[in-house]
Amino acid sequence: MPSELQPGVQFPRDERGRHSTTRTAKSILAAALQLADLVAARSLTDETDWRRRYVRHLIALNRAGAADGMLALAMARASLTQAEREFEFVRANRTVPLAEAMRTATRIAGSSLASIERRGQGDAAVRPWALPYRGRALEGNEARDAIGQWRERGLCEPGHADALLRVLDHPEWFDLSDRTLVLLGAGSEAGPLKWLVQWRAHIVAVDLPRRDVWQRIAGVVDGGNATVIAPLHAGQRDWRDAGADLLTDTPEIGTWLAEGFDARPMDIGAIAYLDGERHMRVAIAMEAITAAAIAARPDTGRMFMATPTDAFVVPEAIARDAMRRWDERDLLARAAGAPLRVLTGGRWLKPHVTGLIGDHGVVDALVVEQGPNYALAKRLQQWRATVARAEGQRVSFNVAPSTSTQSVIKNPALKAGFEGAHHFGIEVFEPATTNALMAALWVHDLRVGPGAGAALAHPLDALTQQAHHGGLWRMGYLPRSALPLAALAGVAERAWR
Repeated sequence: MPSELQPGVQFPRDERGRHSTTRTAKSILAAALQLADLVAARSLTDETDWRRRYVRHLIALNRAGAADGMLALAMARASLTQAEREFEFVRANRTVPLAEAMRTATRIAGSSLASIERRGQGDAAVRPWALPYRGRALEGNEARDAIGQWRERGLCEPGHADALLRVLDHPEWFDLSDRTLVLLGAGSEAGPLKWLVQWRAHIVAVDLPRRDVWQRIAGVVDGGNATVIAPLHAGQRDWRDAGADLLTDTPEIGTWLAEGFDARPMDIGAIAYLDGERHMRVAIAMEAITAAAIAARPDTGRMFMATPTDAFVVPEAIARDAMRRWDERDLLARAAGAPLRVLTGGRWLKPHVTGLIGDHGVVDALVVEQGPNYALAKRLQQWRATVARAEGQRVSFNVAPSTSTQSVIKNPALKAGFEGAHHFGIEVFEPATTNALMAALWVHDLRVGPGAGAALAHPLDALTQQAHHGGLWRMGYLPRSALPLAALAGVAERAWR
């Protein structure tokens, strides 16, 4: 008797019946790279040590995209198309292409998911935005000063600072009673829910059907003034039993979003996170769900929270600043760097950006330990944001700073690296700060659009113009070549406390 198949969104199976993450990743990335460089695409396909060497192939994609904006857009479209072809959906031990599962679901009248509503019991007034930072809630000029210092230190890009200063000038923007905001992964530790519930928003919250999750969300909702709607499986009546699984209820969630809710403009935030290969699967699930909603409501917008620990095509100013910082290392850093590079086979303290590609550069803050599936999931969101914007959709794509969330610091190496990162000019932020930043940037983008109408020299500039990377992109050293030393410094500091 054949074994029971794992239900939900799945990587396709190989000839041995195993879900093949490596083959799928190569197929998706090669679909893009072959448009630019057939030799590089073949090298990617033939790679035998994917887990350790996937980074070089991702950087090849970035370099190709940096050279030609129209090519970058074509590459994004090709990879998204390939990703849609690859993934499967399993239910009742039967496998169909994910796209077919979504089409079948949206043809069914009605949905197996009902809705349950919860209204906040807090102050009806819109809460003024403040910046939680280093144990204080900064407002007014104090917040402006902190934002200005981030810009001066190179922790964030000018567009990020400008957007935050703009929302400080317009407190009326925070009344979100005219919007429907969908959060796929509503309970995300770094997500904006804690702020949105204070701004009279109509929120659609999707998260796992677990009582502890919904009790925690209830505590957040009850203290605010928002109206929150959650999915509910048939036969359930209690808020504690709310929720739906993005991986296994994918078609039903897509149908539920497509058929429900009022005429307010809708924007969908794809912010769920899962460990390992599940992160790629949940990214694909969120993409399928959002596509179903947009097919029914074409004016629906998208929101992504990106990570700085990725590779990005960046404007010349960022690339030149990274090169300048390498050139201006002090004598001690220069003296220590050369022998450390020799002792580590060239792995430690390498230069970050070594040249321009036309009028752009490539920053590489990828962390190998996060793995190829995590990197592919984040690249999928880069591609979708780029293509959606080019097609005229409303897109909010903002890079959140490195944040000491539990999902990150449970990795001992990353935790130690974060603790010692300040020795290299990198700042790591608490979740409360990131929550506030991402919520404010989403409000900005809803009200005036990302970049406030700035013309783009390259389609990939939209991904970086409002980034807060904590200094990772402008540092002189390749970030992962400095991370081991930062980790050693972090361990030493912890020992001396």
